[in-house]
Amino acid sequence: MPAIKRALISVSDKRGLLDLARPMASMGIQIISTGGTAAALQKGDVAVLPVDQVTGFPEMLDGRIKTLHPHVHGGILARRELDHMAQLAAHGIQPIDLVVVNLYPFRETVAKPNVSVDDAIEQIDIGGPAMIRSAAKNHTYVAVVVDPDDYPMILKELNEQAGEISPTLRLYLAQKAFAHTAAYDAAIADYMSRLRVKSDRSMEVGTEPSPFGNNRIIPLTKRQDLRYGENPHQRAALYAEIGGRSSGVVFSDVFQGKELSFNNILDLDAAWNLVGEFADPAAVIIKHNNPCGAAVADTLREAYIKAHETDPVSAFGSVLAFNRTVDETLADEIVKTFVEALIAPDYAPAALEIFRTKKNLRVLQCRTDAAASSDMELDYRRVNGGFLIQDRDRYALSERDLNTVTRRTPAPAEVKALLFAWKVVKHVKSNAIVYAFSDRTAGIGAGQMSRVDSVRLGAQKAPRSLQGSVLASDAFFPFRDGIDEAAKAGITAVIQPGGSIRDQEVIAACDELDLAMVFTGIRHFRH
Repeated sequence: MPAIKRALISVSDKRGLLDLARPMASMGIQIISTGGTAAALQKGDVAVLPVDQVTGFPEMLDGRIKTLHPHVHGGILARRELDHMAQLAAHGIQPIDLVVVNLYPFRETVAKPNVSVDDAIEQIDIGGPAMIRSAAKNHTYVAVVVDPDDYPMILKELNEQAGEISPTLRLYLAQKAFAHTAAYDAAIADYMSRLRVKSDRSMEVGTEPSPFGNNRIIPLTKRQDLRYGENPHQRAALYAEIGGRSSGVVFSDVFQGKELSFNNILDLDAAWNLVGEFADPAAVIIKHNNPCGAAVADTLREAYIKAHETDPVSAFGSVLAFNRTVDETLADEIVKTFVEALIAPDYAPAALEIFRTKKNLRVLQCRTDAAASSDMELDYRRVNGGFLIQDRDRYALSERDLNTVTRRTPAPAEVKALLFAWKVVKHVKSNAIVYAFSDRTAGIGAGQMSRVDSVRLGAQKAPRSLQGSVLASDAFFPFRDGIDEAAKAGITAVIQPGGSIRDQEVIAACDELDLAMVFTGIRHFRH
């Protein structure tokens, strides 16, 4: 391949711009640039050929027209082995060998509160995608770079390959470029689907913006291949949503341990989502995507011990999550049991030293609080031939939302326990039942086909007396049998959505048994 002689650089994201351009200029590569990028390069003492000197035409329409010109696109699109080069020469067009372009910050703009439609539309890039697609189409001859994180790789190749960029890297960059423009167009399509025309013919975003437009494009980028899926005969990979929040398990830093499996990632995500429900120091234990213990305390070690006591048998081979820094005392406690993986916002150095004695233990640090995500975040479920898409279940219950329906009102300690149990039951597979005290779970019944069986299972699995505990149910009780079974276990209060045609029968059962019961009006099915 011929060496890179001319490069066009036009970027909105100027991270690493001078670190890329200065070495390129020192290699004798001529740099063409536009507007703000040219100004930044000139300020950094990098020689620049303004794009209007290439096109012979000034920028116009407030910068909407800059690079849409044969002297730019001809130089990018020409195939070097055909008569294209003669055509370029006939029209005084010089080839462009490298295109470094990233796009107007459309996603960042529309994410701002109260942004106007006009401001959003002005951030729809036209010339940038055209140049990127032109270069990616002609990647056999032209390298295209859309990600500043790839600049060091480009400079490495230019230095090691005598100014050339290998066909392998050109193809990789082209693949990334097409994904980049596809994700950009997906964000625009999503925003435009929520616009409506007002009576004065201007446009506005709907007063109740919905993510459920007529078309939905899900741009993804691969983070890593996985050894296999849920089972060894299934292939699998982990993808991140382009333009989504860069937090949660997908973007966690892995400090040590075996390669993460498909099932590890599912369980870590479930654990991190549940632990994010709590403001106090909290510990969560997950097994097969269901909580088998959760607790809060003054310290994480205390919380973990309480959570572990809920179901010590199931805790073997589990996944853990914590919402504070894991210290040495907690690490000492964790390594007493075989654990697959754990996730936390940070780790004390002494804790990491202890974990290194368990070389297969996966230890992850989550970058930010997964519970602090956008209200517009969506939950996707794959079905044959399509997707089910819904809002994530982010509903947070407060004490003022509780509606006491029994003769007896729950005492303050019971209210605290009911609210704790309600946070956990939202994350348990339906039919979901959680027995709890004010600071920890006591027994969990998950995934049974009848609610009364989940009530029995939760009591059966409890390793200690449930006397004085409360019970949370993710959906209403269709019959009083679940209340009767829970009362035998020793509960004193119940929290449930209500809404059954037999609510009065269930309420009467609680009154008969001197149980307090509150309705939430909110259901938390988790299939």
